[in-house]
Amino acid sequence: MKKYWLMKCEPEAYTIERLARDGKTGWEGVRNYQARNFMRDEMTPGDGVLFYASNAAPSGVTGLADIVTGGYPDPFAFKQGHAYFDEASRKDAPTWYTVDVGYVDTFPAIVPLQALKSTKGLEDMMVTKKGSRLSIQPVTKAEFDIVCRLGRTASLR
Repeated sequence: MKKYWLMKCEPEAYTIERLARDGKTGWEGVRNYQARNFMRDEMTPGDGVLFYASNAAPSGVTGLADIVTGGYPDPFAFKQGHAYFDEASRKDAPTWYTVDVGYVDTFPAIVPLQALKSTKGLEDMMVTKKGSRLSIQPVTKAEFDIVCRLGRTASLR
């Protein structure tokens, strides 16, 4: 069954425009166990992704992606000297996982967090809750559809 996700990334690390250029990318470097579990255990090819620019001005959803591969060990966890290296992670017992995401669409304008917070039907969306910092969050199909409609609405430009 298709699932839906919101995946956060800071613009200085990666953007929807860069994903459009690259076509797909690995979502490496996640070092939170709950987010890791989503990638390792729940994400499957074809799942929908809301691409969220965090710590941006404004923060919000910038476009759409999809999950291209299910979870696999994050190769950077084993690369000594890399920022994501984890000496406790072993190839025979990896700690950290990643998925590949593929480009789908760029919204004409960002759907800012404030719009998400004030839109009927998104009240229970994790990203709208105070203190919600998880970089990968499940969303419902209804929430995904509402955000897609907002993202394609010219009045947000």
